[in-house]
Amino acid sequence: MKVFLVSIALIVLPIFVTSAHAQRRDFMTDAEIELVRDSQEIDKRIDVLTKMIDRRFAALGIESGGTKPGAKEQKAWGDAPTGSRSQLFSDIRQLLQKAVDDIDDVAEHNANAQTANKLEGPLFPAAVRKLAAAANRYKPLLNSELPKTPDTRDKGTILNAIELCDSITDSVANLPPEVIPDKKKKKGT
Repeated sequence: MKVFLVSIALIVLPIFVTSAHAQRRDFMTDAEIELVRDSQEIDKRIDVLTKMIDRRFAALGIESGGTKPGAKEQKAWGDAPTGSRSQLFSDIRQLLQKAVDDIDDVAEHNANAQTANKLEGPLFPAAVRKLAAAANRYKPLLNSELPKTPDTRDKGTILNAIELCDSITDSVANLPPEVIPDKKKKKGT
């Protein structure tokens, strides 16, 4: 009898595990995952992640001031992200965290990074500054949505995203000063 019950359990259990796994929602669409995978240079990866966040704000009906994919890019980006208000704010928080993790990963593995991606390379400081500029755009939007959010769990997600924005903008202080190339002067002027 025990063998029979165990065999039934082994047959039925995977069905429940599979359905629970199918209910889990990814914070990136399949097309966006491919775009991230194709963006190996850190500044390009940050551009992709911030556009993904801008798409989530657009899905919420909030103008984030970011760049929108053009008509040619739209096919590569795929359908607009969907989800509940809770899910979209969770996506925003997870995408901010992914951007921070990607920056940290490049910093941690500096010796193994591509030359341009190294801490002293041109792309790393540019990527951090791009992410900080985006975080400066996102923070006021998140702050304005906080009082409109009745659910405490959603408020926690938004507060966490605000904290990420703060840590991102604070990280710019650790960068060397930005070098702005001089424009060549014309002869005779």
